Amino acid sequence: MKQIAVRNLYDQVIQAIGRMIVSGEIKPGELLPREEVLAQRMAVSRTALREGLKVLGSKGLIETKQKTGTRVREPRHWNQLDGDILAWRCASMPTEDFVEKLVEMREIIEPAAAAAAARRRSPEQLAKIKAAYEAMAAATDQDAWAKADLDFHESVLDATNNELMASLFSVIDAALGAYFLLSAQTAADFKYSLPRHFDVYDAIRLKRPESAREAMLGMIEDSRANIKKGRGRTRKSAR
Repeated sequence: MKQIAVRNLYDQVIQAIGRMIVSGEIKPGELLPREEVLAQRMAVSRTALREGLKVLGSKGLIETKQKTGTRVREPRHWNQLDGDILAWRCASMPTEDFVEKLVEMREIIEPAAAAAAARRRSPEQLAKIKAAYEAMAAATDQDAWAKADLDFHESVLDATNNELMASLFSVIDAALGAYFLLSAQTAADFKYSLPRHFDVYDAIRLKRPESAREAMLGMIEDSRANIKKGRGRTRKSAR
């Protein structure tokens, strides 16, 4: 039980300090307070603090040197695909830069995944894609839509039957989930992309790789345009 308690405490350290670093509250190059001061401020033992800092170091967020102490590293050193780092970035979304990078990542991964799924999917995998599409069609609010949307894209990646590509989902799911919710929130009709999702599903059903690739790329482009349009409306209303 004591070990579990210590783990919970160092998880608190990881979450609290990680969020402050990724959000920019603690900036790159800044030194963290001395160990004893930080432990007291966070109301944790120095053991728990050290364990938490060790994990943050493994994520590339901080580095500790004997004479100078613990310093926040530049973002280029961060493990940007780490699940926690993506979640912390999403928590401070939306920033235009981060959203655009997410779109770019989707453009590289998802059209190729849709094409591979069209070539290799099994009947069971196709059924999962269809079920996710039907859940999107039946969604009555943005949260339900975003969850079903995430399930749809996970099912497509799984249907590639490429374990390396499919494993990407476990890394980027937090970022994609936040992106899909943002897209739904900025749309006049959050189901605006349902026809695009059907086109992807249908091309995979018919085993037409190039059609699946083009349909997925079109969906991503629509999503990018929708978010930009939504931001334009937000800026106008703020004036």
